[in-house]
Amino acid sequence: MNSSLTSHINEVIARTSGRVVQPVEGNDDLITRSWTRCVSEYGLDPSRGQPARVLDNWQLREHQEQIESFLRVARAGMEQLYKRVSPLGYVLLLTDAQGITVDYIGNDQWDRELKRSGLCLGADWNESHAGTCGVGTCIVERVPLTCHQGDHFDVSNIALSCTTAPLFDPTGEFIGVLDISALTSPSEKASQHLARHMTVMFAKMVEDANFIRHFSDKWILRLGVDWALVDVSGECMLAFNADGQIVGANSGARHLLMAIDDDSTPVPLVGSPLTAVFKVSMDDIWRVARFGMTSDRTVLSTHRHELYYAMATPPRYTSSNALRGNETVPIQVDCPALDCLAGNDPPMCRLIDQAKRLVNKKVNILLHGETGTGKEVVARALHDSSNRAKKTFVAVNCASIPESLIESELFGYVAGSFTGGRSKGARGLILQSGGGTLFLDEIGDMPMHLQTRLLRVLSEGEVMPVGAEMPVRVDLTVVAASHRDLRRLIADGVFREDLYYRLCGATLHLPPLRLRADKKFVIDRVMQQEGEQVGLKAQISCEALELLMNFAWPGNIRQLRNAIRFALAICDHGYIEPSHLPNELHGGEGFSDYACPSLMLEDTPVKSLMQSEVSAGMQQAHTLISALRKHHWNVTAVANALGICRATVYRQMKRFDIVSPTQQ
Repeated sequence: MNSSLTSHINEVIARTSGRVVQPVEGNDDLITRSWTRCVSEYGLDPSRGQPARVLDNWQLREHQEQIESFLRVARAGMEQLYKRVSPLGYVLLLTDAQGITVDYIGNDQWDRELKRSGLCLGADWNESHAGTCGVGTCIVERVPLTCHQGDHFDVSNIALSCTTAPLFDPTGEFIGVLDISALTSPSEKASQHLARHMTVMFAKMVEDANFIRHFSDKWILRLGVDWALVDVSGECMLAFNADGQIVGANSGARHLLMAIDDDSTPVPLVGSPLTAVFKVSMDDIWRVARFGMTSDRTVLSTHRHELYYAMATPPRYTSSNALRGNETVPIQVDCPALDCLAGNDPPMCRLIDQAKRLVNKKVNILLHGETGTGKEVVARALHDSSNRAKKTFVAVNCASIPESLIESELFGYVAGSFTGGRSKGARGLILQSGGGTLFLDEIGDMPMHLQTRLLRVLSEGEVMPVGAEMPVRVDLTVVAASHRDLRRLIADGVFREDLYYRLCGATLHLPPLRLRADKKFVIDRVMQQEGEQVGLKAQISCEALELLMNFAWPGNIRQLRNAIRFALAICDHGYIEPSHLPNELHGGEGFSDYACPSLMLEDTPVKSLMQSEVSAGMQQAHTLISALRKHHWNVTAVANALGICRATVYRQMKRFDIVSPTQQ
């Protein structure tokens, strides 16, 4: 062992035994407390280097699923931070509250060395086994810190420099750690001051973005000491409802503000009225909300004589105006039919926001997207969210109606117009949709001569049925859709340019399923819908879900729906395993990628482990089997003993092909 490692071990022993009183440069009280915990509470030995502990993929997914919505928000902040620190040799880790790295951004050129050091996805940095480190110690102390080189307890980590900041959810609960780490860095701890500043700054940005997302249906009061930065700074943010009651406070507000009751006793912020914090009436607060729509700023004074510039932003989605008094601020209304179309996918959220603004406008809408992306579903949601919802929604597939019939189907006809027609004539689909919505799917396949007639209907607001002498007035709102590029069709001379401009008063682009960030939301929603159709509460294994998440879906949501419908038809009791999914999801090779030689563990077959996970899988299988035998195969007792849910026990038993003796 070289002299520097020996020196480090001796220093740890000396400081944890109390023989060193004065702090040593590079170590502060926080680090000393952590070293002491490592020795006295965890029984760790600084002379024994521990290899990085990295979770299996399926274990990692379980941790990621616990904070899935937060991960999407945090990823955007991490990408922005990485752009700034990557030239300096840093990598980024985001961990959950247990210290598991649930997201990671690094340099592929150093991949092998980073993984060896535990700077990778799935790494477990809990202090109880990793010793003093940026993440693990931050979890215990809940403050920003730098664990620089010799500050680490484990000799395997003393080359690293790790700077971390704690992350809290919108309710104030600890949720994880943001970490930037480097394999090599200058020996002086002061070299990490800028890294610490940036880590804290971006951790706050991530927290505040998550706060705004979480309270998107509430008013948010922003407070700051700088007039010009109030509208962009999240220094202090309070979420409040229409009654003026505080329902949420970000970290800055929790640290800087407190509510005070009549006898000057501090009370919690959340649950208190705004008037308990500020020396104002609610009428004053609503005036702040009105000024928040302009360039003005209001100064609010707290009961502690602190002054803040203030502005309020309205809820993104609410069912009624929340302002009191004479002043009102226009806000968007709830549209359940549209809101249920997407999770947190940014393009879909923008589409839904635009759709909400358009539903009651006299504007024709053109939906564009690949086949199967749900254009008719969006069109129907637009109709159901509008004041036309009680009128008729008429869907016409312009590609499926024979060309010889499409004119009479669309425009109708009078009695005696042609042989074989109804004796009293027929109202066309356009007239049937009067006052409601006419959905023209695959508008690019409409014959040219009918495009001319449709253009006249749109421009004049009247329909001329086949054989009629007088036109009929119609109140028409059109939603058209196409998976083809209509601009290219115009260039090819097969689609009228003037009709195009009549149809595209607004154009909404639906993203393909493979590019959506809310793919799991879509899968869950389709699972629920298809399960209800067959009277089952549909569930899916982690392995099957992974196949659905990773497939390219050339047929988009329509193909996904067919795959789930097929799986539900052949699975047992609504629980979908990989074997129940169509062959194309397995690349046409079934489960050959999952197969490996069978293992025998205490005479119990343990099968279907991926080759790279055999060792870890054997350990977990052994733990599970031991628990099952100890509790006489009582799954509920095993779940309680292992701290997992019963569904996870059953899933692991199926994964390892562990069968109860009563079923053999």
